[in-house]
Amino acid sequence: MQDATKTESPLLEMKGITKRFKGIAANDHIDLILRCGEVHSILGENGAGKTTLMNILSGLYQPDEGEIFIDGKKVTIKSPSDAVKLGIGMVHQHLKLVDTLRVWENIIIGYEPTTFSFIRRKEAKTKIKNIQQRFGLYVDLDAKPPSLTACDRQKTEILKVLYRGARILILDEPTSLLTPNEKEKLIQTIKSMTAEGICSVPFITHKLPDVLELSTSLTVLRKGRVVATLNASEIGTEESLAEKMVGRPVLFRLDKKDLTPGNTMFAVDGIEAFDERGVKTVNGVSLSINEGEILGIAGVSGNGQKELANVIMGLIKPSKGKVIFKGEDITRSNTHARRDRGFAYIPDDRMTEGIVPDLSIKENILIGNHRKAMFTNRWLINDAAACKYAEETIKKFNVDTLDIDKPVGKLSGGNIQKIVLARELSRDPIFILADKPTRGLDVGSQEYIHSILLKERENRKAILLISEDLDETMMLSDRIAVIYEGKIIKILPGKGTTKEEIGLLMAGHCTAS
Repeated sequence: MQDATKTESPLLEMKGITKRFKGIAANDHIDLILRCGEVHSILGENGAGKTTLMNILSGLYQPDEGEIFIDGKKVTIKSPSDAVKLGIGMVHQHLKLVDTLRVWENIIIGYEPTTFSFIRRKEAKTKIKNIQQRFGLYVDLDAKPPSLTACDRQKTEILKVLYRGARILILDEPTSLLTPNEKEKLIQTIKSMTAEGICSVPFITHKLPDVLELSTSLTVLRKGRVVATLNASEIGTEESLAEKMVGRPVLFRLDKKDLTPGNTMFAVDGIEAFDERGVKTVNGVSLSINEGEILGIAGVSGNGQKELANVIMGLIKPSKGKVIFKGEDITRSNTHARRDRGFAYIPDDRMTEGIVPDLSIKENILIGNHRKAMFTNRWLINDAAACKYAEETIKKFNVDTLDIDKPVGKLSGGNIQKIVLARELSRDPIFILADKPTRGLDVGSQEYIHSILLKERENRKAILLISEDLDETMMLSDRIAVIYEGKIIKILPGKGTTKEEIGLLMAGHCTAS
């Protein structure tokens, strides 16, 4: 880390930026300064205002108050195209590549060099190759996204933004899907870009070690306001940053009690399954989980985790193999039957699979529980009982709202995940499938969810944890199964296994010791 050069004129200034939604300030008079060659990280809890601020900078929102200056000149950004013209580009957390187009076509889409409606292919490729050489962003330009690694897809998105002439490069959770080796390569690329005068602003991440390694300066937001602006020499430790973010000390490692696992609760035997394209993504997976045990599955996204989770929950049927619960073959049973047996599911995409955004908090908590006698009055929901249950549940799970009739989609990511947890765990399940339960959440929300999962383990529940966060997997898991190209290539003990060993296995190096 290096301190920013304070004497240099700012490339970007955001002054007094304020944005309100229904009278609530998502951004409250925020100031931010970026100079050339900086990696300026923006930290904050879910709902702190980071995304809103970047949506304003990238032209998706317009501020209610405040001014933006580029190179000292006041600018108005009314649309993403305005932002591109000003040299502002954003690489989103959820990558936006078109699978049917080749890499070079994805990069130039919308900005194709043409003559009489014909794309000047050679010219476009030459420009891309020059950018690749300059920043070390080597990707096969004729490949298609489905064949790329997560790291190469990330590089393609960065190339797309640089091709459009970005001087200010906004990176949103750029390392979240990468193996440790891939992450290190991307970090070196970011350092190379900033050395060339390309600016990352902000480096939005919940991975504080990445912040410490990359940041030349940072801004901490809490509830829409700036609570700290720091240069590299002032940043401190992960613990001090986390405390600034959430306003209290945060535990990064929780105590996990030594437990003797009980009988086998759940198993899959020789499971094979296909994705929606008809490609076999789960290839002969066999696993077992005992009472009072967390089995973690570690792997880069797209190696069959999603299809395996769908098989386990009865959302798709395997082409081969068995699903066994408490010694009984339940392969052909449906999702409803599995939930009645004691299954709980925390899906990886909380917005599309975990909740119905337009329904109220109360209604979302009731989903799946609405058939219980306590909530029904013949054919109708007993609203008084439902309200009481919802109020008790959100209190128990520390959901930050008092309005149970509020649309759940209006909550922050951390609170939405707590709603999913509340609904699933209030059923008192005995088997829990947690698929990336802390993905995209701040350190405070992560700590809370980790503590809940460890408590369920102590209550002798069997838990399957699917995660792309190695620190999380290693902290919570009693055993770790590494998945690569749809196969479990090794099962390791939770204790004594190194991150480097798991990282090599995740990349397909089966000779890792």
